[in-house]
Amino acid sequence: MGVPAALVAALFVAVVHELEHWLWHDLPEHLNASGPPWYLVLGVPVVGACLVLVARALLPGDGGHEPLGAISVAPTPIAHAPGVALAAVGSLAFGAVLGPEGPLIALGSVVGVAIASLARRDEKDEQQVRVLSTAGSFSAISALFGGPLLAGMLLLEAGVGLGASLIPILIPGLVAASIGYLIFIGLGDWGGLDAAALSVPGLPAYEGVHLVDLVIAVGVGIVMALLVEAVRRLAAGIAGPGRARVGMPVLLLGGALALGAVALLADGLGASSQDVLFSGQASIPSLVSEDSTRIMLVLIAAKALAFAVCLGCGFRGGPVFPAIFLGVALATLAVIVFDISPTLAIAVGTAAGTAAMTRLLFASVIFAALLVGSAGLDAVPAAALASVAAWLTMATIDERFPERRVPGIPSSPSASRERK
Repeated sequence: MGVPAALVAALFVAVVHELEHWLWHDLPEHLNASGPPWYLVLGVPVVGACLVLVARALLPGDGGHEPLGAISVAPTPIAHAPGVALAAVGSLAFGAVLGPEGPLIALGSVVGVAIASLARRDEKDEQQVRVLSTAGSFSAISALFGGPLLAGMLLLEAGVGLGASLIPILIPGLVAASIGYLIFIGLGDWGGLDAAALSVPGLPAYEGVHLVDLVIAVGVGIVMALLVEAVRRLAAGIAGPGRARVGMPVLLLGGALALGAVALLADGLGASSQDVLFSGQASIPSLVSEDSTRIMLVLIAAKALAFAVCLGCGFRGGPVFPAIFLGVALATLAVIVFDISPTLAIAVGTAAGTAAMTRLLFASVIFAALLVGSAGLDAVPAAALASVAAWLTMATIDERFPERRVPGIPSSPSASRERK
């Protein structure tokens, strides 16, 4: 399971990377421009929206899972694969502020369902199909999240309610994620695979934890949760009333134009339009080196607005990496204002962004620890505080305003009991 799912994922990532490089680097060079001119920043997302529209309107599966909801690991039918791939390419390569994790999970799931079919499993046995589908999904995303450790924790935390019965389900997913990660390592930098995973090389060592660092971590977690909630509610407002009023095609094309306009506005205010567009994982190394408070505030505002537009207007992708970008950007403000370590900022921002968006607590801390590596081992306690602060803030919002929750978002257990 791990080998074919990883190969499919590698092919998808390579296609997205090569097309993105041609659109945003090679094409401006052919036009004798030092960077993407304004008409490409406006026009390329619209072309991508047209591809997404074709996938959603003409192919089965509506282009895949709605990114406004929680990350889905439900089995994806084989017939949905072309629509998922086309909608994701039209979103990710053309500048939408979404990550690759959602489409990779779906494509890995397709491989699992296909192998379950080839193995002549009983199609009525949903448990068998779900286990194989999940194994394919986690093989496909293992390289994005730093290997099988985080993939296994995602499985464990998502299925904690199953108790001891979860262990047999975990085994295929963990093994497939391990094999998939080895496949990605073996392929090296082919097709830009090394650029797909989130990594920040050359981080300075963070040694010794200070009280102010812990306070900042809690503050980043709380503010990040509030920011994610604002993004989701804006996106829900776009997706609900907006779609009912103008229809999906007009909303999608209008959202693409709005995305380009926000990127151009940020560019005019001193930020880079390329940092506003896309999921943001490639921009994090340069993000933490920014020393201007004004530019950082522009980036946070523009990225959050563009993220909400892409979540709500109908693009297809994952919500995790843009949330990590926003979390690291908030923590980078503390680097500028309070002169804290950039290594601490990356750990805290990654944990806060992941926890606020996914509601997964331990996986968020593990991801932050893997990202900063040995240089940031002392930053893990602060990352844990940021993750808990974000989770508790989101849980509090769910409990206080249950009627305003965005459909499809996991809530805290106490909020669920109150609604029942």
